[in-house]
Amino acid sequence: MDFAATPDTPPPDPAPAADREVRRLETEVAQLHEAVASHAVVDQAIGVVVALAKTTPADGFQVLREISQHTNVKLRAVAGHLIAWTQGRPLPPDVAQALDAVLRRVTPHPPEADPPGDTE
Repeated sequence: MDFAATPDTPPPDPAPAADREVRRLETEVAQLHEAVASHAVVDQAIGVVVALAKTTPADGFQVLREISQHTNVKLRAVAGHLIAWTQGRPLPPDVAQALDAVLRRVTPHPPEADPPGDTE
């Protein structure tokens, strides 16, 4: 005789588990949307640094990381400040100072011009 399932005991309701799974998936989707948007801003800021420093995208990302670390500002926030700066808004002073310092260090110096009178 099977005592585990009696005719008086209804089967467990699957709705609470399904509701939890839906909430978990909604949270995951929201986090993925945020990550994609953040990644786009960081990529744009890398482009700004590449244009300013005439460097590689990998080095541009390193510049953003250094600014973030030296200012204790999240990387995506630093990226947002740089994008806003390209649109005419001022950089926060600490970010501006860190950007200036890092760019001075990583920007290649322009080659010296040929001596005057050397036409060959």
